Amino acid sequence: MNRVLTQSELENFPALEWCDIAPRMSAEPCAAIERVLESLDSNSLTRDECLCLANTEGDDLLGLLAAANVLRRELAGNLVTYVVNRNINFTNICFVGCKFCAFSRGPRESDTYFLSPDEVAYKAVEAWEMGATEVCIQGGLPHGLPAFYYRDILRAVKRAVPRMHIHAFSPMEIVYGVELTGMKLQDYLLMLRDNGLDTLPGTAAEILDDDVRFVLSRNKLSTEQWKEVIRTAHGCGIRSTSTLMYGHVETPEHWVNQLLLLRQIQRETGGFTEFVPLGFVHHNTLLFHQGISRQGPTLAEHLKIHALARVLLAGAINNIQVSWVKLNRRLSQLCLHAGANDYGGTLMEENISREAGATAGQYTSPEDFQSLILEIGRIPAERNTTYTRISLKLRPDELIAEQALEPEFA
Repeated sequence: MNRVLTQSELENFPALEWCDIAPRMSAEPCAAIERVLESLDSNSLTRDECLCLANTEGDDLLGLLAAANVLRRELAGNLVTYVVNRNINFTNICFVGCKFCAFSRGPRESDTYFLSPDEVAYKAVEAWEMGATEVCIQGGLPHGLPAFYYRDILRAVKRAVPRMHIHAFSPMEIVYGVELTGMKLQDYLLMLRDNGLDTLPGTAAEILDDDVRFVLSRNKLSTEQWKEVIRTAHGCGIRSTSTLMYGHVETPEHWVNQLLLLRQIQRETGGFTEFVPLGFVHHNTLLFHQGISRQGPTLAEHLKIHALARVLLAGAINNIQVSWVKLNRRLSQLCLHAGANDYGGTLMEENISREAGATAGQYTSPEDFQSLILEIGRIPAERNTTYTRISLKLRPDELIAEQALEPEFA
C-alpha cells in the first residue's frame, strides 16, 4: 500500500520532474501514463487503468501530478488563459432544494431578489464598459417564471450590448424552460440560439450518477436529461463547458465514470470548450450540516482531480480550468502545476460559492490574474469564451521562444 503524502510533499510537487518520479512508481500506473505521454491521447486507457490512476497515492500520485504537467505543456502550451466576464445571477429564489447550495431562497424570505430582463441588460452594459467580453447568466428556478423569460433576457442583453458573448442557462434551466413553454428541446434551444445564446454552462452536472444525485438534490434533472440537453445543444451549434463537483459524497470511481462520459460525448460532438472541476464548498450547506458529506476536498483531492482530468481527457478536452472562487491563491497555482491551463473568468460578482462559505472573493482583476500566472513562470493571456481568440499579456521583449509554445485548443 502506498504511503499517504504529507502536506509539504503535495505543496512542493512542482519541483519534481516526470523522469525523476517515474522510476519510483508502481508498474501499472506508470505504464498507463507513459502510453498517454507518448500518444498525447487517452483513448487507449482501459477503465481499469483509469480507476488505478484515480486511486493513486504516495509516489504514484506524485507521478500523476508530474505527468499531468507534462501533458499540459504539450497539449496547451505555456499560456494560462482567462476571460474578462461578469456573473449575473438574476434571482436567488429557487424551488429545487439542492442540499449543497446555500445561495437559494424560498419566495417568502426577506433577502430574495428577482431581476427583470432590462435589469440584467443594465448589468451587461456595466460589464462591457469595464472591459468584459462575456456575461455568464444563471439563476434559481422560481415557481411562476414567465414562460419566455430566458429568451427575453437574451433579447434584452443583445439589444443593449450586441457584441457581448452570452454564456447562459444551465441544463437544469433549459429543462425548466422546455417545461414552461411546452416546446421540444431542440426547438427551444434553437430559439434561444437565434435570440442570442452563444454558449451553455455545463453546470448542474455535479456527479452524473442518479444515486448520488438523489442524495444531493432529489428534484434535480436526471443524468439522462443532462446528457440529452448537452448533446442537443452541441448539435444545434451551441458549445458548452463541462463540470464535475468533487469533495462531498462521491468516490474516485464516480470521477472516472464522469470523465469517461465527457470524453465520449466530446468525441461524438466536439462541443465542449473546457472541463472545470468544482470543489464542494461545505461550510454553509445542509449536505454538510446534516452529516451527509465529508468536509470538502482534501489538498490531495484538489490536485488529483485536476491531474486526472488532464490525463483522462487528453486528446479530447484539452482545456482544464481552475475554479479560483473555490480555491485560495496558492492552491489555484498548485492546480495550474497539476495540469490546468485556464483561470476561468474575472466574474466581477460571484454569489453561489461565496454564500456556501468560499473566501476567495467575488472578483479577480485581469492584473491579478497576470500576477498569479507570472509568479509560476507561465504566460498570461486573455481569451474569448471559446478559446478562438487569444491576446498575450506580456511585452514582446519578455517572451522567449520556448515559453511561447503555440497552444492547441480543444
